[in-house]
Amino acid sequence: MRFCAQLLIIFFFSSLLNGCQSQGKKLRPQQKVEVTRVATGNTLEISSLREQINLITQVRLIGTDAASRRQTPFGYRAQKRLQELIGDKPVVLEFDTQRKDNYGRTLAYIWQDDVLLNEQLIKEGHALFVARSPNHKYDLRLERAQHFARIMGKGIWNPKEPMRLTPTEYRRQFR
Repeated sequence: MRFCAQLLIIFFFSSLLNGCQSQGKKLRPQQKVEVTRVATGNTLEISSLREQINLITQVRLIGTDAASRRQTPFGYRAQKRLQELIGDKPVVLEFDTQRKDNYGRTLAYIWQDDVLLNEQLIKEGHALFVARSPNHKYDLRLERAQHFARIMGKGIWNPKEPMRLTPTEYRRQFR
């Protein structure tokens, strides 16, 4: 009985995620960029969005909160997984209402081959979903990905090795 319930849950969430996958494809701005470095599990460095030479821009993935590299092993895993997802292929940045955060980083949804990498990291349990106003374009989609990861015990939600502090709590505690 429990196995059947788990299968139903998997089917439900995968159909929700797949149904959402087609949303947003039509109206995305197509701004391809080359990633020069994956700094953390939710921050990239790209060659500048401007026409200046040797200017690096930091891009923060909207709606995600990944562990810092000091929060072992979760920060390392998130960074490594984002590097694997990107590989050596360009990514497409999609912007929302607010384009910069308080630290001057560019805020974006990151797409590659019609996969929303922000969502993929959350779905695999490498990052938490955190709604950040005023950028709410994919909040429902990211929240569903987190529910899926949590139910399936993926990554930080693994009951045998759970993340004890959220990245925000960890940063506050160990500043």
